[in-house]
Amino acid sequence: MTEETRLLIVEDVGADAELAVRELKRAGLSCTAIRVETKADYLRQLEEFSPDIILCDFSLPHFDGMSALAIAHDRHPEMPFIFVSGTIGEEAAIESLKSGATDYVLKTNLARLGSAVKRALQEAEDRRNRRQTEVELARIRERTNSIFSSLRDVICSVSPDMRQAIYVNAATQEVFGRPPEEFVANPGLWFEVIHPDDAQRVRDAWQQVAAEKAIDIEYRILRPDGAVRWIHNRARLVRSAGDGETRIDGIASDVTDRKRQEEKILRLSRIERVLSGVNSAIVRIRDRDELLREACRIAVEDGGFALAWVGLVDPQTLDIRPHAWMGEERGFLGMIRPSAREDILEGRGVSGAAIRTGKPVVVNDVATDERLIHREETLARGFRSFVVLPLLVGTESAGSLHFYARDAGFFDQDELKLLADLAGDISFALAAMEKEERLNYLAYYDVLTGLLNRRLFHERVDQFVLTARETRGRIALLVLDLQRFGIINDTLGRQAGDAVLKQVGARLRHALEDRHPVARLSVDTFGIVLAGIKDDADVAHALEQKIIGSVSRPFSVAGQELRPSLKCGVALFPGDGMDAEQLFRNAEAALKKAKASGDKYLFYAPQMNARVAEKLALENRLRTAVVDEQFVLHYQPKVEIATRRIIGLEALIRWRSPELGMVPPNEFVPLLEETGLILDVGKWVLNQAVRDYQRWAASGLNPPRIAVNISPLHLRQPNFANDIRRLAAQDGAGILQLDLEITESLIMEDIEHCIAKLETIRAAGIGIAIDDFGTGYSSLSYIARLPVTSLKIDRSFIADMTSSAHNMTIVSTIISLAHCLNLKVTAEGVETKEQLQLLKLLRCDEMQGYLFSPPLPPEEIEGLIGNSTQPAPSEA
Repeated sequence: MTEETRLLIVEDVGADAELAVRELKRAGLSCTAIRVETKADYLRQLEEFSPDIILCDFSLPHFDGMSALAIAHDRHPEMPFIFVSGTIGEEAAIESLKSGATDYVLKTNLARLGSAVKRALQEAEDRRNRRQTEVELARIRERTNSIFSSLRDVICSVSPDMRQAIYVNAATQEVFGRPPEEFVANPGLWFEVIHPDDAQRVRDAWQQVAAEKAIDIEYRILRPDGAVRWIHNRARLVRSAGDGETRIDGIASDVTDRKRQEEKILRLSRIERVLSGVNSAIVRIRDRDELLREACRIAVEDGGFALAWVGLVDPQTLDIRPHAWMGEERGFLGMIRPSAREDILEGRGVSGAAIRTGKPVVVNDVATDERLIHREETLARGFRSFVVLPLLVGTESAGSLHFYARDAGFFDQDELKLLADLAGDISFALAAMEKEERLNYLAYYDVLTGLLNRRLFHERVDQFVLTARETRGRIALLVLDLQRFGIINDTLGRQAGDAVLKQVGARLRHALEDRHPVARLSVDTFGIVLAGIKDDADVAHALEQKIIGSVSRPFSVAGQELRPSLKCGVALFPGDGMDAEQLFRNAEAALKKAKASGDKYLFYAPQMNARVAEKLALENRLRTAVVDEQFVLHYQPKVEIATRRIIGLEALIRWRSPELGMVPPNEFVPLLEETGLILDVGKWVLNQAVRDYQRWAASGLNPPRIAVNISPLHLRQPNFANDIRRLAAQDGAGILQLDLEITESLIMEDIEHCIAKLETIRAAGIGIAIDDFGTGYSSLSYIARLPVTSLKIDRSFIADMTSSAHNMTIVSTIISLAHCLNLKVTAEGVETKEQLQLLKLLRCDEMQGYLFSPPLPPEEIEGLIGNSTQPAPSEA
């Protein structure tokens, strides 16, 4: 003991008290003692001295030892109390122990006093610790109960034999629909609430818990209100560290929402497989009966439906006769005998309603839907929900498609959308088969809208042109594009998209009163010929007052109000074309321009035609230039700003045309890109730059690195990186120093693929620079990932940096950013000493521009690179 023990000695003989203290010290106890012999002193010292232990004589002249014990026990029940007396007898000693004394020691045997006091003090300490532990445990238990009571998951502890519930939290009310008291009173209730189909599986799993194997299982339960819920149950056997007793701790979570979502995803996946399978069958099967049987088979085997059948309407009797089926039919179809007639009982069911209205009918709960005529027969076969989808051929319901499911509530909007598409596809196939004898009609008319197709429309335009040429009349060819049709198709489904196209086609035909040919040219593009027009104003009037106004009126599709809008391009005969082909081409060009602008419609202008002709002529000259190798390379030096030495060359293409002279790149490079000729020209540029480099090196010059600009088309080629590596590998001497310059916007088009390709190129020792940096929208995180060696600041920032604080800030930021990423920085388009001085102050690494040198042909550049080790002229 490190602290002194406070002794309260109740003793009338001072010498006896001193003997007791001396004996305790001999036993190794450090103590402070106060002796009292009266009740008043005893009571006072109990409170003031606050002793650790009381030593009391049994017989006192002024006080009674048993009274002292009673007082101590009443006020300080945990305080050790030892009788030290020479007169206590055996019966009195036993009585004192029963009354709460810790021990008794005879004065004739004080040698035992030290051990008795130590034991009493230790037992008192143990009691205090145990009491404190119990208080803490109670506090922890209260906190734990509070936490567990707030959880939505059920927490429980039960005996290994499941006959006693040790702990159950309040979440059973929310999860199981039962208060925890029911599970405490009847532990077997845990198994009684399990769905019968899952009960044995769960019991088998719980047997593993008794064998000290943890379980993790999902199963269904039945709540008192009849609701079925999914439970995720985890449990394990726990062995107490103290007494070795075992219990089973478990947690049960309600995962019904997750299971429903998983089931929905699975159902949608199955229906999508059905849709894909049926569409595949439509492509390969030409026989109607075989197609319908295959559709039913796919619906049952891939879609998981209990029954699928197709009924076709008898035109004479309006009976819906089963034509193909698959699944658990068992005489069901012969019993229900559906009809499309509304005046008989069989016709007033859901199948007849779907046929008459041409809209799907859903029964999501067979047990409660009052529309059903044969409810009991349907339930008896295990069908809990079904859908009837009309098969529309033209505007008439030719039949119906039926899918039966074993679960109630199977069909929601997502399933219905897919199934409606499926019915639409089958309807389309049936219509195509039914109309095979009308192939001639189908060859000239659009099936969906009934309008002329492109082939017949083209012939009609030719006829109108011929008539107008003979009569010196005028006609207008209109090509119209239905805006945002793709969004309608994607959000509302293809059936809704088809409805929109039909409505637009009908409105166009009605607006023109069938006096002018109307055609559907492609998915969402229509064509119109207006004959007998006087001038442009007639066309504009027809567009504004009839065509656009008519189509733009709102209408409802799939429960949504839509307001279609059109863009139109117009070509006029004879000004914009002398035949149908030319008119089509020019009308589509005008449409393209209208779609790119805010105009509803645009006429094809003669100036546009002239520009197109000029462009075609230039394209032909470029093709000749590729074959005749009319291109040349000029080189512009890159100068290290700090030393003013030439440290690189940029290869720049020029076109030396026999007819046009030296053509600047901005007049022909965009056309090379547009026509794809850039692939061949770019390959020539790379090879020519390598040849020039090797020639200079072989002649004893010390050429710097050569940079070549890379086209977007080049970088998109799958073998581009390997082609560059092979080009570098052809340099057997290993002297080639090549850089590729790639625009910032090009890299950001497909950053991940660009990184992979550029890493391959970089591994071959080829440098990579980001050209025109600052004009794109690149992210710093992407720039840091790119395997580039330098950035080139776009000339537009350099040109105004001396007069624009904004541009100066941009240039400074780019330089700082590049240096943080350990990249070199090249300033493009440096033309003044002031620009150079600022770039030097900003610690820009390199410059390129007319201040030092314009692009020069190879023979002139040799004079510069021959002295590349010498500083550049001071005026630079």
